[in-house]
Amino acid sequence: MSSSCLRVVFLDKATIPPTTNLKELPFGHTLELHDSTKPDQVGERIRNADVVITNKVKLGGDALAQAKNLKLIAIAATGSDNVDLSACNERGITVCNIRNYAVNTVPEHTFALIFALRRSLAPYRTAVQAGRWRESDQFCFFDYPISDVAGSTLGVIGDGALGRATAEIGKALGMKVLFSAFKGRDDMGVLYTPFERVLAESDIITLHCPLVDETRNLIDDAEFVQMKRRPLLINTARGGLVNEGALVRALQDGLISGAGFDVVTEEPLSSDNPLNEILNHPGFILTPHVAWASKEAIQSLADQLMDNVTAYVQGSPRNVVNAPAGN
Repeated sequence: MSSSCLRVVFLDKATIPPTTNLKELPFGHTLELHDSTKPDQVGERIRNADVVITNKVKLGGDALAQAKNLKLIAIAATGSDNVDLSACNERGITVCNIRNYAVNTVPEHTFALIFALRRSLAPYRTAVQAGRWRESDQFCFFDYPISDVAGSTLGVIGDGALGRATAEIGKALGMKVLFSAFKGRDDMGVLYTPFERVLAESDIITLHCPLVDETRNLIDDAEFVQMKRRPLLINTARGGLVNEGALVRALQDGLISGAGFDVVTEEPLSSDNPLNEILNHPGFILTPHVAWASKEAIQSLADQLMDNVTAYVQGSPRNVVNAPAGN
C-alpha cells in the first residue's frame, strides 16, 4: 500500500478515553477523528478513506460500496460482528482486529461479578444504606444467601485466551473447571465436557465465546431448564449469546440463582430491553460493557490498534480476520 499521504478515519474515537495515548503513525497521512458516527453518516465519512478505524460503528455492504479507496478496516476490539466481512472479501478490503489485550481485565471483571453475586454484596450494601443493620437486634443479619466459590464447579464456554485465563483463576480459587465442547458436539476429546453436561453440573457458567450464527441465543429457554444446580450465569463476552427474555424468565422462575452481565444485544441498554424488568433484582448485576476497560488494557488496545495499521501499510498485515480477494 503506497503511504505517500493516506487518509485515516477513526469513526468512534470516544469509545476509548481521552487520556489514552494514540501512537503516531510513521508514514504520511491525515488522521480524521470523530467522537461518534451515526449510521447515516458512515458512507460519507469513509467515502475517500484509505484506512478506517472503528470500534462499534457498523460497516455494511452499502457503505463499503461507496468507499472506493478503502483497503484496511482496523477494528478497535476483538469482535468483528459489526463489519460485513463478506463484502470486504469481495472488495479486497483487509480487516484486522485486536487480540489478547484483555487477558487480565475481563477475567478479573468476571470474578468481580461472581464474588458479588455469590456473596450478595449489592443487596447487602443496599440494605445497610437503607438502615437495615441499625434496626437489627444482632451484630449481623442474613437476609440474602452467601456461598463460597471454593469447591464449586465452574463451567467455561469458550476456550480462547479469556476463557482459559478465567479457568486458571477458578482453579487457583479451588474450583472444579469444566470446559464446554461446542453445542451438539461430543467428539472433541477428554479435555472438553459435553455442552449439556456443563449446563447440568455447573454452579457457575461463564461465557467467553464470539457472537456468530452458531452461538446466537446459545442459551435460551431450553438451556435454562437443563441447569439443574441453579447456577450463576455470567456473560462478559457478547450480547446475543443469551436470549434476554429467556434470562428474565429463568431468574424470575428460579431456574438460576443469579446473573452477572456486562453486555446486551443493543448497546446502550434500550428502554424496551427485557432486562429492564430485573435491574432491581437482588440476583442480577448489569455493568455497562466495561469488563475490557481497565486503563492498562485500553492502552494496550490502543497501542496494538495503531501497530496493526502500521503493519498493514508496511506490507505485513497482522491479526487479519477475513480473506480479501486479491490478497
